[in-house]
Amino acid sequence: MNFQRIFIPVAGVAAVVLAYRFYGWAGVAASTAGLMMWMLLHFTRMMQVLKRAADRPIGYVDSAVMLNAKLKPGMTLMHVVAMTHALGELQSPMNTQPEIFRWTDGSQSSVACTFAGGKLVQHELSRPSS
Repeated sequence: MNFQRIFIPVAGVAAVVLAYRFYGWAGVAASTAGLMMWMLLHFTRMMQVLKRAADRPIGYVDSAVMLNAKLKPGMTLMHVVAMTHALGELQSPMNTQPEIFRWTDGSQSSVACTFAGGKLVQHELSRPSS
């Protein structure tokens, strides 16, 4: 079960309730403004990542070997897209878990990344035989 889906909204509500309890309506206004700022920062980052990815071909990366070296299990898909500056080429059927994306460089080396629930589970480098 993904506890972030439950924990973050509960923590937000708890922050507003505690702010009301200790500081009244001024605390509610301040905590709500802080939560909105946090949400806007995440939204802005996501838009910047997608804006950069829109200018590149789908599934292309400058160096698949360097990408493979930087990947770590647990990274989010958004983090990987930010690193590659490109959306991955979907290899798995649409709307199924786990999702498999592939990034290929100019020398036809590629990295296939498996994401479950938006988190990187495994990655594999494939290089052409010479």
